[in-house]
Amino acid sequence: MSRFNHLSLFHWNRRRAGLFLSLAAAALLLTAATAHAQLGDQATTPVHDATALHPPVGARVAIVEFDDLECPDCAAANPVLKAAAAKYHIPWIRHDFPLPFHNWSFQAAVNARWFDLKSKDLGNEYRDSVFAHQMSIETRPDLLKFTQNFAQSHGIALPFAIDPQGKLADEVKADYALGQRIGIQHTPTIWIVTRGSKGPPYIEVVSWRTQLYQIIDRALADTQSAAHTSRVAHK
Repeated sequence: MSRFNHLSLFHWNRRRAGLFLSLAAAALLLTAATAHAQLGDQATTPVHDATALHPPVGARVAIVEFDDLECPDCAAANPVLKAAAAKYHIPWIRHDFPLPFHNWSFQAAVNARWFDLKSKDLGNEYRDSVFAHQMSIETRPDLLKFTQNFAQSHGIALPFAIDPQGKLADEVKADYALGQRIGIQHTPTIWIVTRGSKGPPYIEVVSWRTQLYQIIDRALADTQSAAHTSRVAHK
């Protein structure tokens, strides 16, 4: 074999080896990134304004959710979030984000806020009930009939005009505007938020079916560890 052919073969082998290493490195980076995202460290929602992503006063971990009462995935997530909040004894902060193409979700959010005026528990019970019966509510008249039955079952007379001055509608719009400022693009959008954590102050639950409990466990551990470190430092 000529010297030229030896050099050609040498350079070809070097290029092949370099390509193999590049592909291997890319595969490792992709695997690491996927695993990182599966743990909830990378949120899919681009957060532009995080001022609302914190627990209420007195809590170190909370669930923050933006939902749409007509959204099927929100309906599926609702009992899971409710069970998690009860299991861990953490607040569940629910925000309205009625999507414009849903024909009755905005009115349902207004109705829920009317029941909130009776009691916050009753308002949340109405939301849970709407989600549970979502498949049977197709139109605004369906929603009205459902709401009348819900009120009657609780011994409440539903007024002809629930929100005559539009104050409750303004509250729903304010929640929607808040979601827009944050950067919400879909429902449900769910975060686990923390105060005084050694970890991130908020983590989006990209897949509530598989990640919710794992992320809450981590948030509780991070806040407990940070609190312990602070106590030790002040001794």
